Amino acid sequence: MNQAASARFYAPDSPPLGAALDALLTLPALEPVPAVSMQANGRLVIVGEPDVATGWAERLAAQRDVLVLALVGAGVAVDVPEEAEYLLEPVSDLELAGHLGAFSFTWQVGGQSKTAEADVVLDLSSEALLKRVELPPGYVAPGRDPLDQALAVIDLLAFDGEFEKPRYVAVNDRLCAHSRSQKSGCSNCLEVCATEAIVSAGNTIKLDPYLCQGCGTCTTVCPSGALAYQFPRVADVGLAIKVQLKAYRDAGGVDPCLLFHSAEAGSKQLMALKRAGRSLPANVIPLEVWSADAVGLDLLLGSVALGASRVVVLGAGSHDTAPLRKQAAIGQAVLNGLGFAGEYLHIVEAESDLLALLADRSPTVTVPPADFRLLADKRTTLEFVIDHLLRHAPVQDEALALPAGAPFGSVAVSDACTLCMSCAGACPASALKAAADAPRLSFIERNCLQCGLCANTCPEGAISLTPRLLLKDRRQERILKEAEIFCCTACGKAMGAKPIIDNMLAKLSGHSMFASPEALARLSMCSDCRVIDLVKNENSTKAWEMTE
Repeated sequence: MNQAASARFYAPDSPPLGAALDALLTLPALEPVPAVSMQANGRLVIVGEPDVATGWAERLAAQRDVLVLALVGAGVAVDVPEEAEYLLEPVSDLELAGHLGAFSFTWQVGGQSKTAEADVVLDLSSEALLKRVELPPGYVAPGRDPLDQALAVIDLLAFDGEFEKPRYVAVNDRLCAHSRSQKSGCSNCLEVCATEAIVSAGNTIKLDPYLCQGCGTCTTVCPSGALAYQFPRVADVGLAIKVQLKAYRDAGGVDPCLLFHSAEAGSKQLMALKRAGRSLPANVIPLEVWSADAVGLDLLLGSVALGASRVVVLGAGSHDTAPLRKQAAIGQAVLNGLGFAGEYLHIVEAESDLLALLADRSPTVTVPPADFRLLADKRTTLEFVIDHLLRHAPVQDEALALPAGAPFGSVAVSDACTLCMSCAGACPASALKAAADAPRLSFIERNCLQCGLCANTCPEGAISLTPRLLLKDRRQERILKEAEIFCCTACGKAMGAKPIIDNMLAKLSGHSMFASPEALARLSMCSDCRVIDLVKNENSTKAWEMTE
């Protein structure tokens, strides 16, 4: 069933809504998403206490190549019947990594490391080896209940042959603000990944497409767009929003409300409502996406800019809607700060909350629809959206405050700044810039991600961040600090920014090597003049004056 047909099942019969759903049929076919392949060839590893694990091994040995990793104390032997059609290894301190078709086990025996590989894993241990919110396909940990174990085995037996899955998320290392020079910056994606598919990899992050299950939360919280959702792409969703809202308006519809929902759990919940005789209001346009968690700030605000009076995300199927709610709070702060009164952005989970929200027709001002499309680049899309909202905003302030964690904001430097320019070198978005002709640090607020790399890199702790949205002149470069050039006190040669030299003199003035006024004065000289002064005025014994 295609998206337009499924939406028509649980949507009410309304000409404007019908026109909006029919508009989906006019869209071009989506560009295929790259995929990854996984192969399961029948290698099954059963982990658990010997009596339980061997019981299942005996049942499954005729269908799979079974290896039992029996959890016993170090040095404890386990007897295996001669007629057994499975292998058994006694293990302790077992570790598991990998994914469907490529699981790997590691354990120690007599001080030596041993390994084993598996296509699928039946974990019957009292404490699961993998403790994740979302477990990888091919791994089950049903616990001790025999019925749960039997159902888990049925699921595992289905994994036989070659499987494909989309590369749900594309990674652009160039945009990543995770780290620079071993200083930490943004770690939003690592904190929210439910499958542990994302790990730190030096200055950037690494995403394992085999572990990723496509929730898209990482793309939602990424401030730079280094992580971009591909199934479907934001540009494709944006085009669907644009054509549906236009068709709805052209058919005489008013106050359109967009309802994002996931393809599986969300659709099931809406169909259950329909079967119970509870239809959606006639102004609600349902829009199916693979995962509701992937509806980020660009889609939320972009929908308002394209003419939606309200945007609702149905969180059915989400493992955690907190990141979604945080993005909605940021978007709501932007809209209210611009003078658009009312609640535009909503995240709901329960059916009762959804119906109550949709039945509430509290008025909001519908923004005149924009002409542009939402783009693949997250920051560019947000720039277009904010510019459009600002043109129609009832309130035209210079800046508006945003909640903590917002991807926009200001940077300030205190008097402790020495203009060493470490921050400019660390900034991943070119928001901080070091002038080439003078000791001068400038800032372009539009580019700032509020990742914190500059503050963490600054050796003087002179940088502070403030989340906000600058509405005027945010593309213009403004000076944060500048200073005169310090010149050699002997020859007048330029040596660097005066605050750096002053800071060095202050820190070394108490050192025993610079206790004399002459030694301290040499710090104010260039390298050439320092050597000349030492040769002329140093009173210590010279090499050529030494005798045997």
